[in-house]
Amino acid sequence: MDPCPFVRVLVGNLALRMPVAPPAAGAGAGVHPSTSPCHCKIRLGKMPAQLVPAPLAPSDGCEQAPASGALAAAFHLSKADLEWFNGKPSFFSSRGEATLKVAVYAGRKGSTCGVSSGRLLGKATIPLDLKGAEAKPAVLHSGWISIGKRAGKGGPAAAELSLTVRAEPDPRFVFEFDGEPECSPQVLQVRGSMKQPMFTCKFGCRSNSDLRRPGMQPEAPGKERKGWSVTVHDLSGSPVAMASMVTPFVPSPGTDRVSRSNPGAWLILRPAGDGAWEPWARLECWRERGGAGASDSLGYRFDLLLPGVDHAVPLADSSISSSKGGKFAIDLTAAQPLSRGGTPGCSPRGSGDFSNWPLGNYRGFVMSAAVQGEGKCSKPAVEVGVAHIGCAEDAAAFVALAAAVDLSMDACRLFSHRLRKELSHPQADLLR
Repeated sequence: MDPCPFVRVLVGNLALRMPVAPPAAGAGAGVHPSTSPCHCKIRLGKMPAQLVPAPLAPSDGCEQAPASGALAAAFHLSKADLEWFNGKPSFFSSRGEATLKVAVYAGRKGSTCGVSSGRLLGKATIPLDLKGAEAKPAVLHSGWISIGKRAGKGGPAAAELSLTVRAEPDPRFVFEFDGEPECSPQVLQVRGSMKQPMFTCKFGCRSNSDLRRPGMQPEAPGKERKGWSVTVHDLSGSPVAMASMVTPFVPSPGTDRVSRSNPGAWLILRPAGDGAWEPWARLECWRERGGAGASDSLGYRFDLLLPGVDHAVPLADSSISSSKGGKFAIDLTAAQPLSRGGTPGCSPRGSGDFSNWPLGNYRGFVMSAAVQGEGKCSKPAVEVGVAHIGCAEDAAAFVALAAAVDLSMDACRLFSHRLRKELSHPQADLLR
């Protein structure tokens, strides 16, 4: 299996230095240190902006940039993104050298009607040379930059921001379902314009409810979604992973929605030999109610089940828009701070010592699965970090997880809506 080139751009070691106005400047003159929190809005090219806190640094005249080790923002670039940045600019396109744009605000982070809250202190633009970034890591910037204008001759200097920007290779395997998971599709490995079969999926729907939780009262027909499973086979036909619905999706009393307090759940299983299976992870999903003017969303929580560990290890807890779809992601990049040298650490302290890392071998970007909103034809696209795949069975487990996330979008639909026949027929596995 050949991976696709990806690059991570990491921004960290943020610190804001605010000049102090001289006493003779008079009341209200100059720029004074802020007693309220400050934050940055960081954007790379056309990618979505990220809002992060900007800690204040003492104005002691020290020119050395601080190295707190804190990671502030991370941007993930595909080969297409890199080609867009590295392409030649034209009259009709602004493509060209990548630029990191940073706007610094005084006040708490947030926005109202799409406009960032807080008082703008200044902006800065940092050009980034990403050529060769997919081959070797590089520090693209490290040090102080001015983010504002000097307040007249003799006045205090402009406010300054310290940050470190680093690019590093992050190759990934990319897979794509060629049909909806409930239609027992093939799964293709993608590399550039090339696609080749890698796995096949078999969807099943049991008619009995032997997996119902103890003490749970039977539901009226159509009031629970249960017994779904997806088995992933390699090209020889051997089963290499499975996603099995172990807790039915049922509406909360008096409603037609699956609630966070009573979620449905899947086990992701891997072969244990002799036809047996062993649990690898657990996925819980529910329907989050949207706020004012917002649509509902699919809430999810993903826990890893590590051998020898008596409790589940949480890896992801977020949501996906029910109407627009989005990405299910397991990304531990933010849990690994930059070291003092600007290099991402491999442990919580950036020391390279894995002994205290609570998440086993899972570090950095792990995987993502793009799914469509409910009622739309969804063929999940899956990306998995190279470091997390040692064999085909590893990849199959993430493919099974992606199928479970996609099917949960249907399982969490309002119970006032009917499901397609492939999902509601008690013998769906016999229809193919």
